[in-house]
Amino acid sequence: MNLVLLYDEDLVNASQAVIKDSRRLTHITQVHRAQVGDRLKVGRLNQAIGYGIVTHLAPDVIHLDVTLESPPPPLLPLTLILALPRPKMLRRILQTVATCGVRELVLINSYRVEKSYWQSPWLADDEIHRQLILGLEQGGATQLPNVILRKRFKPFVEDELGTMIQGREALIAHPYTPHPCPKQTTGDVVLAVGPEGGFIQYEVEKLLASGFQPIHLGERILRVETVIPFLLGRLF
Repeated sequence: MNLVLLYDEDLVNASQAVIKDSRRLTHITQVHRAQVGDRLKVGRLNQAIGYGIVTHLAPDVIHLDVTLESPPPPLLPLTLILALPRPKMLRRILQTVATCGVRELVLINSYRVEKSYWQSPWLADDEIHRQLILGLEQGGATQLPNVILRKRFKPFVEDELGTMIQGREALIAHPYTPHPCPKQTTGDVVLAVGPEGGFIQYEVEKLLASGFQPIHLGERILRVETVIPFLLGRLF
């Protein structure tokens, strides 16, 4: 935890916070080994970043004097459209998305996505939120990505995607194309990444017909959890 996230319910007032939940208490006391008078990096969820001075420390509660003085790291101007990965990978990807500052994540269906993935308890709102929080704490950021679930590929592409990509650069990661991924883009981007094994040809054609441009990262075929930070680093 590189940043202690504070929530509205933690704040007694604008400059004082009380932390009571066991996860943050354990991390602050056992990993940071904080003592009264120590200074911790803190941030208010979806708001500013600053520091908190420990004023009271007990097994079940920590009091902080809080100063929030800096804006959080900016979000990337990116909507990531991702074929729903297997549940264990999903947890890591959600954390990565939050850590890297993706503004919006759209999880979609694909022919190669197993139907059972959509029944995973990890897709519950509170579980998605928990993984995003872990990613924010790792990245020292406060702004939650917006996460959207779309269980039907064709209606999403035909009914929603056109509006979503309007005025934006739309890219699909597809290894079987001659076009390399651009570097250091400056505008808003919509990026589509398929499942393990990639989008099938029908899905690729639907995305291309919607206005997407195919891009590749070289000859190596990468796992989804590897290709996402690779693409973000190259694009931004």
